[in-house]
Amino acid sequence: VKGQIDILNSTQQDFILLRPDGMPLYNFGAVVDDMTMGVTLVARGDEHVINTAPQILLYEALGAKVPTFAHMPMVLAPNGEKLSKRHAAVGVLEYRDMGYLPDAVLNYLARLGWSHGDQEIFTRQELIEKFDWGHVGSTAGRYDAKKFLHVQAEHLRMLSDAEIAGWTVPFLAKIGIEIEAGDPTLLKAIPYVRPRSETFIDVADAVAYFFRDVEFEPKGKRKFLVPDNAEALLRLAEVVEGVEPFAKEPLEATVNAWLEDNDLAMKVVAQPARVAMTGRTRSPGLFEVMEVLGKDKTLARLRTGAEIAAAAEIPSA
Repeated sequence: VKGQIDILNSTQQDFILLRPDGMPLYNFGAVVDDMTMGVTLVARGDEHVINTAPQILLYEALGAKVPTFAHMPMVLAPNGEKLSKRHAAVGVLEYRDMGYLPDAVLNYLARLGWSHGDQEIFTRQELIEKFDWGHVGSTAGRYDAKKFLHVQAEHLRMLSDAEIAGWTVPFLAKIGIEIEAGDPTLLKAIPYVRPRSETFIDVADAVAYFFRDVEFEPKGKRKFLVPDNAEALLRLAEVVEGVEPFAKEPLEATVNAWLEDNDLAMKVVAQPARVAMTGRTRSPGLFEVMEVLGKDKTLARLRTGAEIAAAAEIPSA
């Protein structure tokens, strides 16, 4: 990584091998460990360059073959300071709990100190096949949380719907939703939420309203569940009640025909219906939500939304 490093013997000092209680110090212990395990390549941070010369002397004194050493630059914080917990999580298990994939963590860390042309996203197998020491950087990389999240999002979208469902189940359990990875509603929802999700926490949050009672965002409820929208919600429920099969395309065609026949704009019903069905102002498409919810839940939520809207106080001017 850094090429050949020459250190004059005259600059070396006598160093301690054992403590008074017989416990070996780092340099001696590391050499014995590596010899015992037959280590041929020692790859480590460049803060260990200072330890390499004494260790080589120990290998030679013990009659052992000296391994190859590779000293890699450290990872720094975005501002160039030493990386600490205030800049990033410090253990891979923390990233697991944040909803990151193991291969995304591996990809980001590998690419942080190594390059392969302009390619940024690698599968684990590609890293195994393409990694080479010649393209390991000699200068310190800087941790970039946004780029890390981008890498995670790309890896999430490389998974199948069933795989995403399997990874999401533990995060749903953390918010009180106990379902199996093969749950039909979850598998129906995944294709519609994956484009907007970056981590499995995002996926769990995006599908939560399919499995529990609607929890309304206060701002969205105040803005869209108002008396003027109550009738539109009831009429929408009547229109979709007769749709069979209760799927995205037939629902969209039926509602669009109703809107056209009544000279209504989609915006008249779309946001009030979205809030009534999901509690949120942002979600997958209206008809995608209906399809995943199913007919009974869709009708119940639209009618409940209409009741809430009819009973809402009209904001004063």
